Amino acid sequence: MKRVKTLLLLLTSLVPFTASAQDFASGADVSWCTEMEASGKYFYNSAGVKTEMMALLDQLGMTAVRLRVWVNPETVYGPWCDKADVVAKAKRAKNSGLDVMIDFHYSDFFADPGRQTKPTAWKNYSFEQLKQAVHDHTVDVLQALKDEGVTPKWVQVGNETRLGMLWNDGKLVWNSQNVWSGFVALSNSGYDAVKSVFPSALVITHLDRGPENNAWWYTQFKDNGGKFDAIGLSHYPETSTWQVNNINTASNIKSLHNTFGVPVILVETGYYWNSDNTEAEQVMTDLFNRVKTLEGCGGVFYWEPEVYNWWKPTYYTNLGWNAYNKGAFNANGRPSAALNPFNMGGTSGVTAAEVVSDKPEQTYDLMGRKVDASTAKHGIYIRGNKKVLVK
Repeated sequence: MKRVKTLLLLLTSLVPFTASAQDFASGADVSWCTEMEASGKYFYNSAGVKTEMMALLDQLGMTAVRLRVWVNPETVYGPWCDKADVVAKAKRAKNSGLDVMIDFHYSDFFADPGRQTKPTAWKNYSFEQLKQAVHDHTVDVLQALKDEGVTPKWVQVGNETRLGMLWNDGKLVWNSQNVWSGFVALSNSGYDAVKSVFPSALVITHLDRGPENNAWWYTQFKDNGGKFDAIGLSHYPETSTWQVNNINTASNIKSLHNTFGVPVILVETGYYWNSDNTEAEQVMTDLFNRVKTLEGCGGVFYWEPEVYNWWKPTYYTNLGWNAYNKGAFNANGRPSAALNPFNMGGTSGVTAAEVVSDKPEQTYDLMGRKVDASTAKHGIYIRGNKKVLVK
């Protein structure tokens, strides 16, 4: 067998990315990974080799990571997703060449449409003190990242803020006289704080219910003085309606971008886990095919794909909660087929790799594995000593 060694060097002679591929982030929120590691869980590549999480995401072809940050989670949850934990994970991501999104919840636990609880330390603050706390906490975390050489590409100010944040001061109560004033002031305090540390970071305002028309919400938010550089949406397809909801989500992304002229990013998605996740692969492939070529779509992030074998945080037991059921790893801790659509080529952390071949025109992925060129999914491959992009 003749061994042909191909170096994947990023040279101008190679087939380049298109602009749309460069602007589209393929990523995951893996905020639980350090907590899982501390509980004895490990992560493995498709060959069963134990692999560090951020390096594994890069090997899977992802280009970015999303990390949530809570204020004082030890008061209720444990020492996870606080400033120190987020900085540690962000450094690991940077070292693997991944872009970073920071997701501020402004709470000690999950913030979402049904729960926007003030941090314990802030619960008795006046409104002015609360605005200052949002600013100071945002600056504190981002400056810690900056001090470690991490520059986030995106920063979320609030998480799924359809009904506002930091209740009740920042709650959106539709029948009140000044519906938007409190929330807008708090959100803008976070926005200004982000820009004071990272002027070029895109500040995201994030809503749930991606398949629904959210233009009215962003219109009112903007008309009342709210500031944002990008729109974030959550979209979790359901088993019986996933196709129509994927269609509606893609339509909304296009409409929102056309209306507001900013990138629209699916910052959270996922699908129900099963033994091989073939249905999840079908659903995610359909979603990617609908959004990845849309002008203005900034990317897709899978929410906590690394969960496997029904792992759950210790605190979930205290709450009587079940394990997250949309993980995208198999029971043995290896990535499942659900993540195949997220393969954008793995170029973020790869500068060179060895490919062994007995036929110069054989097609390989970036892990050196032979693939059938006629059925290759979108991504970057090596063929005849050249890098080729399959759309």
